[in-house]
Amino acid sequence: MLAKRIIPCLDIKDSRTVKGVNFENIRDAGDPVELAMYYSQQGADELVFLDITATIEKRKTFAELVKKIAANINIPFTVGGGISSVENAHELLQNGADKVSINTAAFKNPQLISDMAKEFGSQCVVLAIDTKKESDNKWYVYLNGGRTKTDMPAFDWAKKGIELGAGEILLTSMNNDGTKNGFAHDVTALFCDKLSVPVIASGGAGTMKHFADVFLNDNADAALAASVFHFAEIKIPELKKYLSDQNINVRV
Repeated sequence: MLAKRIIPCLDIKDSRTVKGVNFENIRDAGDPVELAMYYSQQGADELVFLDITATIEKRKTFAELVKKIAANINIPFTVGGGISSVENAHELLQNGADKVSINTAAFKNPQLISDMAKEFGSQCVVLAIDTKKESDNKWYVYLNGGRTKTDMPAFDWAKKGIELGAGEILLTSMNNDGTKNGFAHDVTALFCDKLSVPVIASGGAGTMKHFADVFLNDNADAALAASVFHFAEIKIPELKKYLSDQNINVRV
């Protein structure tokens, strides 16, 4: 059985790591290169680096920052934010990223998923889905950093994305994001049970038990978190020991 992965997420704005609650109230969390080095040394399995304003401000993710981070760490590394073409992705992969994460651009132009999968292989293409549970109890896709609602059910979009060539799904619950009340179990379990590619659960981690729950109950392949790591509320070596004690297979 593959080891479950622990993935710190570095949301980047103006070359700084930031963190918010429910995608709002953003505050500074430190230098991304320093944090990346720290997490690599602490035993993180991967990192995700998201330029959270790139799409909305029509900016490309900073390739130079990617290059700096890649030069200082020895673990796999996914980059997202404002990637809207094969050329954008190629530049980031050339600068040291292992995978690219696409979100809004893929939704607006699904062919982009196929083009990237064909060019780089499905294993390099992560389809990020920001989703929110509405009053009808259904989970819908949101775009532009959670600012724009669509009528597309999140699961339907994930299925289509995989058919087009996405090799992994990064699933973020906007309802749970930054709340530290735990991951969104219903939608995460559905994705993990019904989809044929690995699913990274994101949004809501607050305690070590939340990580255990998303692995044991929802069968997530990986769990992503930001603030609990950035502000040292949970330390990765301690988290991994706790998970190992719960008979969860992690790379220690």
